[in-house]
Amino acid sequence: MAVCARLCGVGQSRRCRRRQRHNQQDQGSDSDMDEEEEERIVGGFLDRTSTGPPHPQSLAELPPELLVEIFSLLPGTTLSNVALVCKKFRQLLKTETIWRRRCIEEFGMREDLRKVEARGVTSQDLYVKLLYPYRHILGLWQPDIGPYGGLLNVVVDGLFIIGWMYLPPHDPRVEDPMRRRPLFQIHMMESNKATVECMYGHKGPHKGDIQTVKKDEFSTKCNQTDHHRMPGGRQEEFRTWLEEEWGRTLEEIFHEHMQELILMKFIYTSQYDNCLTYRRIYLPPAKPSDLLQPGLFKGTYGSHGLEIVMLSFHGMSARATKLTGDPNVPAGQLTLDVNLCRPVVLPDLEQQCNIEELSRLVMGVHEEVQREQEQKENGTSATGRCAAEGACGGSSAAEEMESDHGACSDSCDSSHSSRSNPETQPFVLPMGVMARNEEYPRTCRKCFYGTGLIAGHGFTSPERTPGLFVLFDKDRFGFIWLELKSFSLYSRLTDNLPHAHAPDLERFEAMLRNMQSWTS
Repeated sequence: MAVCARLCGVGQSRRCRRRQRHNQQDQGSDSDMDEEEEERIVGGFLDRTSTGPPHPQSLAELPPELLVEIFSLLPGTTLSNVALVCKKFRQLLKTETIWRRRCIEEFGMREDLRKVEARGVTSQDLYVKLLYPYRHILGLWQPDIGPYGGLLNVVVDGLFIIGWMYLPPHDPRVEDPMRRRPLFQIHMMESNKATVECMYGHKGPHKGDIQTVKKDEFSTKCNQTDHHRMPGGRQEEFRTWLEEEWGRTLEEIFHEHMQELILMKFIYTSQYDNCLTYRRIYLPPAKPSDLLQPGLFKGTYGSHGLEIVMLSFHGMSARATKLTGDPNVPAGQLTLDVNLCRPVVLPDLEQQCNIEELSRLVMGVHEEVQREQEQKENGTSATGRCAAEGACGGSSAAEEMESDHGACSDSCDSSHSSRSNPETQPFVLPMGVMARNEEYPRTCRKCFYGTGLIAGHGFTSPERTPGLFVLFDKDRFGFIWLELKSFSLYSRLTDNLPHAHAPDLERFEAMLRNMQSWTS
């Protein structure tokens, strides 16, 4: 405040300057007048220092239109402090131009802003009472629904902040667009303050509440859960939920195991209809060297239906983390781990149809990877012995590891260089491999060795099993689970997701570690 007071020429500091100026005038007014009227030549030109308008001595003396332009460039979080400086600043901060610019630059509002102003709500009220207080909940979140997880996107929509739950397409149409369902909304429609409403159920908006638990975490609570109930009781609620979730009736699902999984999910998730906790998630950062653009994908998971995964790149590996899960492998777990240093060259179409031939290729790479891991694990204990062999002319462990790393780098370089020339090759699934969607691509660009996570019910006895990662194009990839003889097809989620990018790689890596700990 003291700094602002000195800049603006108000408060005690201004009186001090007045006192000093008065004393100086008493001591030598004649000399001051001589200095003001003195003419001096600078660079051959005559300059009269007394001519022209006086220069502003503080910010407060600047023209109002210039101050408005300066204030409109400041972050909205600092404007409340600016208003405390002086009465002039406080009056200028009521200018709509300042707040309109903040709404556009910080929250991306353009067309929506015209609709808001047409309803008689000022940009300042919108920013101060809605956007600023709830800015921390904008972006992507994962609801804490046990193993099932989910994907929530909180966005600004005119006078509303809406929390959309993203649902995968109906199984097995993996390339269809995502479905959305509103869970809550915050608005300024009926009063001059923000109102929180729960959108769950089929009786329209009703009273709700939002609480910030801690950084990167918040909770929603419904205060009128009777709006969630249906006249026909639980049976009607289950039929409605099944049609929304799966797009069919229970009679149309002939697989008995799938019926059990569906009923189990309904019973479990319906427990969370009155209160939910959300944890922030980020989109993976992209690098020029990535095999394809990282992001969110929808994938087929057998009788569990479609699930959402996040594909990210970490050095020489590609990883897919579940955002939605199931009782076997819950949300937050690393479902796919692909070794980009281990490309697999597919045989001709006739041999691709043979599952034994594909297994031979993949298992050959799998055994090589296991041997390398064993050598690295034993390398520390054998350092002394290898050093002695090196002194006698034998190769040391360091040299062996260096040669292995060089081979890996050569392999990765060759696979990366092919990205500039993405030639496709024919692809067909082997006989006996089950696929939920028979309309998979018949050409691919690259194939790599990878592992997939499988487990028993309740995430018991988890293990990583070898498989084949297949890159079809920039928006689709697949994975053949050899042990399960199953194929998963993944398609990119193309929705616009603002406020979802990670500040840096470290924050993204920390988020991935936390996601796994939530469901482990």
